[in-house]
Amino acid sequence: MKADRRPRSGGRSGNTRRNSASAVSQTPWSLPINCDNFVEPISQEGIEKIHDTAMRVLEEIGIEFINEEAKCLLKEAGCRVDPDSDNVRLDRSWVMEILKHAPSKFDIIPRNKERKVTIGGRHMTFVNVSSPPNVMDLDRGRRPGDFESFKDLIKFTQYFNCIHVAGGYPVEPVDIHSSIRHLKCLYEKLTLTDKVCHAYSLGTERVDDAIEMARIASGLKEEDFVKEARIYTNINSSSPLKHDWPMLDGAMRFARKNQPVSVTPFTLAGAMAPVTLSGAVAQSIAEGLAAIALLQYIKPGCPVILGTFTSNVDMKSGSPAFGTPEYIRATQITGQMARYYNLPMRSSNACTANAPDGQAMWESLNSLWASTTSGTNLVYHGAGWLDGGLIASYEKFVMDCEVLQQFKRYFEPELCSVTEDDLAFEAISEVGPTGHFFGCQHTQDRYTNAFYSPFLSDWRNYEAWAEAGEEWTHVKANKIWKAILNEFEPPPIDEGVKEELTSFVDRRIKEGGAPTDF
Repeated sequence: MKADRRPRSGGRSGNTRRNSASAVSQTPWSLPINCDNFVEPISQEGIEKIHDTAMRVLEEIGIEFINEEAKCLLKEAGCRVDPDSDNVRLDRSWVMEILKHAPSKFDIIPRNKERKVTIGGRHMTFVNVSSPPNVMDLDRGRRPGDFESFKDLIKFTQYFNCIHVAGGYPVEPVDIHSSIRHLKCLYEKLTLTDKVCHAYSLGTERVDDAIEMARIASGLKEEDFVKEARIYTNINSSSPLKHDWPMLDGAMRFARKNQPVSVTPFTLAGAMAPVTLSGAVAQSIAEGLAAIALLQYIKPGCPVILGTFTSNVDMKSGSPAFGTPEYIRATQITGQMARYYNLPMRSSNACTANAPDGQAMWESLNSLWASTTSGTNLVYHGAGWLDGGLIASYEKFVMDCEVLQQFKRYFEPELCSVTEDDLAFEAISEVGPTGHFFGCQHTQDRYTNAFYSPFLSDWRNYEAWAEAGEEWTHVKANKIWKAILNEFEPPPIDEGVKEELTSFVDRRIKEGGAPTDF
């Protein structure tokens, strides 16, 4: 593909709309502010019923905490810990009181302070695809994840201004031994991007290494680093009603360092949660609040996020389904519950499609509208997700970013402006019933920036499109990602910081990295 004359967004010029040769025309870096009224499908009475059910689950059934330290802390807090099992029952009054410490909004500051993100309020933050075991593109097809593909997807993460956070591995690089994978991957994330980074909670050494690497990248001493959020983790409950050892261990370590934790139950209605949406949401809320309460007990005021991954299964096959009507409603209802508890919320741009096709995009649009209408603050898997999270797609990454840019434009206040100039009475009078608005001065003064201009969508008529070669969207996306990789430039990093990071990683690799069992 022949590149346009547009900005180079991998490094220094990522905030510029037009500059040197570039693969796509981008909107500038910014955090969207969701200015819409949220959809609230259930009444206040319904909210109270879901809350009461979640509290009954905590009090009467309990949650399994498969972590001795967590159980000891919860027992110290007055929770009822079964001495013969991992079951912990939490009193609702204690849960609600401890939740008051959790902030409703907070910032995460990466090594480039200009890439700071705000989690909470009406801010929306988009994360790249995270954690698929496989990767796919039109040239090489579907294949197991590898380190080179991991780095390609990290470059896309840095390149696109509509992606704000480098989440979990955009594909699992199985060609890197698991004992040192976290060291090599986080090093690439901290050097190929200057955005907020995620680290997995998969064992003590991995978490300690990740936090120390983030500290080195920040250029701060320990006492200054922990004053604000710099890196975050996400943990999932093992639904139903269970939190496992490594994720609890990691979450507690993050909390003690004042680093954010997103707690996201994986509740698939009909399989890992009740088949009814209100029941599935109630279980999800109970699982999420149980871990959040623990973290607030450990460090009151540490930043946390209430996540939702409540969708349904296909009752014919048992496979997870995403971007469904049920997923939309469950996300919206969870949004109501997050506001009830005054907590920031995470959801996902998820789909079940196996290829970057029409199904992929309508399911992703359903998921994104679910995020938008629910009041979601952190949107996981914002670009590149396929096959229910089993595939990271190069082409889908590009296609999703076109959609995310359009959502960013959708939220711009000027689209809802009603000044006298916007109402354009004089222009309407000038054109009258027999003219057109192309040539009037009102249009001439505004046409260059009046509307969103896509980099992937093709707005030509059929004849013009056919004459140009009948290029389908996924084929065009294939050419775009190649152009991005061809022009990518890493963002600047202090050489002393980079040397210290390199030295740390080399030393830890020589020491053997992290154990591969828990």
